[in-house]
Amino acid sequence: MARSITAPDGLGAAATHETFQLPPGRTLDICLNLHNAILEHRLAPGMKLSEDEVGDIYGASRTVVRAALQALAHSGLVTIARNRGAFVSRPGIREAQEVFEARALIEPRIARLAADAMTASDLKNLKKHLDAEHAALASGDKGKALALSGAFHIAIADIADQQVLSQMVRSLISRSSLIIALYWRRADTTCESHAHHALMKAFSEKDGPAAEEIQKSHIIDLHSGLDLREKQDPKSSLADALKSG
Repeated sequence: MARSITAPDGLGAAATHETFQLPPGRTLDICLNLHNAILEHRLAPGMKLSEDEVGDIYGASRTVVRAALQALAHSGLVTIARNRGAFVSRPGIREAQEVFEARALIEPRIARLAADAMTASDLKNLKKHLDAEHAALASGDKGKALALSGAFHIAIADIADQQVLSQMVRSLISRSSLIIALYWRRADTTCESHAHHALMKAFSEKDGPAAEEIQKSHIIDLHSGLDLREKQDPKSSLADALKSG
C-alpha cells in the first residue's frame, strides 16, 4: 500500500519549497518528505534511495520519483551515481571541516544584520522555533529537534534579509545535518539551548555586536563537537526509515 504524503510540519516550510524550485504537486511533496527524513536523520548518509522502492512507498511513478531525487541532488542532500542510482549524500571529513568553517565565517555576520533588522514579530517567530525544538526534545525525537534547530538558524538569515547569504545558509545547514549524523560525538545532537537563548537576548536588545560574537562562539562549539573519523553506515530499511514521513 502506498504511504500517504504529509505536509512538512517544520517552520519556514514555504522557504523550503522555494529552495527546490518545483511547482506544487506530487514531485514536490515527495521531495519535501525525503528532505525532512534526511534532516531528521531517519534516512542515514549513504542509504540507497531506489526509485522503485520510493515509488512503491509513496505510490508514485519512477518519473515523479526521479524528478524529486534530482531536486534533492541539486541541493546536495542526495548523490546520483551513474549506473548505481541515488544515495543520501555522505560528506567526507574535508567537506565537514569546510562546511563548519564556512558557517563560522557567514553566520556571525548574518546574526549581526538580523539583530539590526529585528522586529517584535521576528522575535515572536524565533520563539516559536525554540518552543518547537524543545517540544521535540521533550518527546525524545532528537532528529526532529536537530531539523528545527537548523530551521532556527535559517530563520535568522531570513530576518537579515540577505537573499544570497540566506541561500548559502540553507545549503550549509542541510549539509551540516548529514555531517552531524556521521561525525557528532556528543550525546545531545542539537544546538546547545543556552546559545540560542543568548542569541534571543541579544536580538531582543538589538545588540548586533553581541549577536555576532555569540553566533561565532556557537558555530565554533558545534564544530568542536565533531569526531572527524570515518564511520560505518548504519543498517536500516528504506521503508522503515520513511514510515513516519
